[in-house]
Amino acid sequence: MIIKKYSLIIIALLLVVGGCEKESPVHSNRVVVALSADITSFNPLFSFSVDEGVVSELLYLSLVDFTWDEEKGNIKPGPMLAKKWEWSKDSSSITFDLRDDVYWSDGRKFYAEDVVFSFDVYSDPGVQSRLYGGFTDFYTDDENHVNVNKTFEVIDSFKVRINFKPNSTPTLPEIIFHIIPKHVFENVERKSIEASEENFKPVTNGPFKLAGWDKNQTIRLKVNDQSFLHNPNGVSEIIFKVVPDYNSRLTQLKKGEVDFVELVKTEDIPGLKQVDYLNISSQKGREYDYLAWNNIDYELYNTNGKIKPHKFFGSPVVRRALSYGINRREILDEYLAGYGQLAIGPVSPIFKGVIDSGLEQYEYNPEKSKQLLESEGWKDIDNDGILEKGNTEFRFKLFIPSGNPRRNYAATIVKNNLKQLGIDVTIESVEMGVLIDNMYKKAMDAWMIGLYIAIPIDLKIAWYSDLEKTPYNFVSYKNAEADKILDEISEETYQGKLDSLYRQLQEIIHRDEPVTFLYWVDNIVVYNKRIENININPLGTIHHCWNWTVRK
Repeated sequence: MIIKKYSLIIIALLLVVGGCEKESPVHSNRVVVALSADITSFNPLFSFSVDEGVVSELLYLSLVDFTWDEEKGNIKPGPMLAKKWEWSKDSSSITFDLRDDVYWSDGRKFYAEDVVFSFDVYSDPGVQSRLYGGFTDFYTDDENHVNVNKTFEVIDSFKVRINFKPNSTPTLPEIIFHIIPKHVFENVERKSIEASEENFKPVTNGPFKLAGWDKNQTIRLKVNDQSFLHNPNGVSEIIFKVVPDYNSRLTQLKKGEVDFVELVKTEDIPGLKQVDYLNISSQKGREYDYLAWNNIDYELYNTNGKIKPHKFFGSPVVRRALSYGINRREILDEYLAGYGQLAIGPVSPIFKGVIDSGLEQYEYNPEKSKQLLESEGWKDIDNDGILEKGNTEFRFKLFIPSGNPRRNYAATIVKNNLKQLGIDVTIESVEMGVLIDNMYKKAMDAWMIGLYIAIPIDLKIAWYSDLEKTPYNFVSYKNAEADKILDEISEETYQGKLDSLYRQLQEIIHRDEPVTFLYWVDNIVVYNKRIENININPLGTIHHCWNWTVRK
């Protein structure tokens, strides 16, 4: 099973205070960032969670730095460990000229051999890194392990060429990840790397280095003044403080015990606005909530692998009817208080060159919904208030993650809206882990969840018909026309053509409405005003924090 994981996809099936202080307590030149949970590894090989990725990118550098181009709505590459790079005319290879002034934190110099070694380890089946299986453009063996002899040419200590297999279409985001030191890990048994001591006393080359880790309490990063990224006027220390309880995070933010909290709930904004030393910001467009309708008879599929349309949700007409029948705007306005926008498909509005702004929303229209349902044979023949078709009444369970007020609220609106149409919905709350397991097992009719999207954009992992190769296609959406476009996207490198293909794909998905796309949810970030030069963008809230300064 091969899935491209290069974009640090994270399927975010996300769970996403009283009096005010008069002034912020005095701090030294450091910033305290609140985390909801501790990390399990500092090694970028195993940075599976968002928080682990945030910490590891401050410790380990990659060949290329990506920044967000707000005007174009896309990522923009720039130098990092590589000063420059050059593609061959046919894109069959790329040559990197590396910096010669980079040192690991133990004093050893960074060389091209570290790059080759990193690709070797990331792709090793014995390691099972977060990127394993994603090296499809490289020369690999039967176990998807990169053949370093065919793939790499080390021209000198600071110049390396990467060769790609014929007919591949590599891009920079697909081949860029954080480099690890060869001299530290080359003598560690590959299958033991994940649990090795070297992970927890990391030798790094980033703008910060690990100064201390008190498990389930704090992670302390100290500025690496030997790094070429070192900013003499920047933050000298970043402390990640583990505060599992949401209300405790807000209380500590108000008291000045922490300086930075994200994923703040909209209902807490009025109280936080009263604290004069706090800034409130929001990052748009990386998480959307949706109502998932299982497109197939999952019991039949799980029994013998056969595909048959779901008795309720197998018809695109019925799915469109459900979207017309749900007042998404009420949820957005009442619960999210404007910190979000209605979703029309799986492409975020942040991708300005890709988004098809001409698509029409399925605005709340109960009468239209009833007409569509009746056209598919769903009628209340016995006048008991429930639609039926033959001997089947339109009743189903809607599963939602427990302990999530936003989805509790939204599910209640959905239940009441659909009841008016003659559809009986029972809401069932389950633990997030159980919900995710059942999504992978295709063991539910309908559920509500959120998805945290990848950058760069990648739709194939969730909307391609091959259910064996795309396990993230949880609703089992199948469309041959969409598959053809997704295959073309995989092979295309010209951005103008890609934009056109993505717009075509959005039209197909919008027509089929495999799920009801609800709304894009803003990530509301609140931080102490003494922190300056913060640039909150779709790439992350802590992105490039070595540029932060602290006002004295």
